[in-house]
Amino acid sequence: MSQHVWDHPEPLSLDSAPVPEYGAGSLADLLPTLAAGMDVPDVTPSLTELSPADRNCVFLIDGLGWEQLKTHPDEAPFMTSLLGSSRGGTGRPITAGYPATTATSLASVGTGLPPGAHGLPGYTARNPETGELMNQLRWQPWTKPGKWQPYPTLFQLADAAGVHTAQVSSPHFQNTPLTKVALSGGTFHGRLTGEDRMDLAAEQLAAGDRSLVYTYYAEVDGKGHRFGVDSDPWRGQLMYVDRLVQRLAEQLPPRTALYVTADHGMIDIPFDEQHRIDFDEDWELRAGVALLGGEGRARHVYAVPGAESDVLTCWREVLGEQFWVASRDEAIAAGWFGPHIDERVYERIGDVVAAARDDVLIIASEREPKESAMVGNHGSMTPVEQHIPLLEVRS
Repeated sequence: MSQHVWDHPEPLSLDSAPVPEYGAGSLADLLPTLAAGMDVPDVTPSLTELSPADRNCVFLIDGLGWEQLKTHPDEAPFMTSLLGSSRGGTGRPITAGYPATTATSLASVGTGLPPGAHGLPGYTARNPETGELMNQLRWQPWTKPGKWQPYPTLFQLADAAGVHTAQVSSPHFQNTPLTKVALSGGTFHGRLTGEDRMDLAAEQLAAGDRSLVYTYYAEVDGKGHRFGVDSDPWRGQLMYVDRLVQRLAEQLPPRTALYVTADHGMIDIPFDEQHRIDFDEDWELRAGVALLGGEGRARHVYAVPGAESDVLTCWREVLGEQFWVASRDEAIAAGWFGPHIDERVYERIGDVVAAARDDVLIIASEREPKESAMVGNHGSMTPVEQHIPLLEVRS
């Protein structure tokens, strides 16, 4: 270290960040493995623990992390009974990918690619062509979907290979750009209730000799954000979705593998200045910053041109004990976004990338009032956010 006198202790080593298991045990590895087992051409199986099945169903429960499931056996008796089946009977979780957030994870699920390739590297990210922050969950401001994410989905590849392919989800998602770039291919079936989704997913599995069906439930995440991951509303949702999983498992057609997984876990953050650092009120963190992207536990920081190294130095000094703080090139070299970065994605990533290690958030009370008020949060590389189940039921 130079002779510079630091006001803050030594920052966290980037080597200590637990990088997701891209290529061997991440969410992006699931669909390629299932598709390869159904003889879809040009896909590579990399979750070697999984055995092929003629019919495969992925049930993604938004926000249900491995640690939350393990600590609530009374609310989720059926899923708890399946914990030993996770990841092909190893009883281990898989990792979501960085950042551990819905838009990024759904794109990883559907394309079978890590974020550095599919190009949805956060909740919000800068569009290099316009200089604006783009919300990749809500797709605002609108951007041409096929240009933003040009790769085919695994559902499209499976459909082209003659596999009966379907998505069963809320009707609200049928025509969204995120669905188009991440989950399209085959037929979309909109159903409002969870019970109807489970019943229809089972029907769709039976509709082909080889079938690939995806279904989804959102409200575990919704209640976690609003009330926290140990609240009564959250527990109620966990109880409900546990019954949904059992309902689907009990009506699987023959030769089916059901995989129950998630897009990220969640952590509750206390409401005080120690745990919630407000970017909008912190002149040090704001200095030299043109745009603040990402979310509270996984920030993309876009510097005013020429101020990149100063912003990196400042963020490291202020936050380096609690966050892994990396330059864009350091984060890429460390493999945070996957083994390689597509050229079109490079400048979507922040000049500075900050990933929380401790129970702390960088909120922005003025720019992001709704997000700043959330109890439950996610995004970073800690086990509570990264580790997700891959529960398995076979018929």
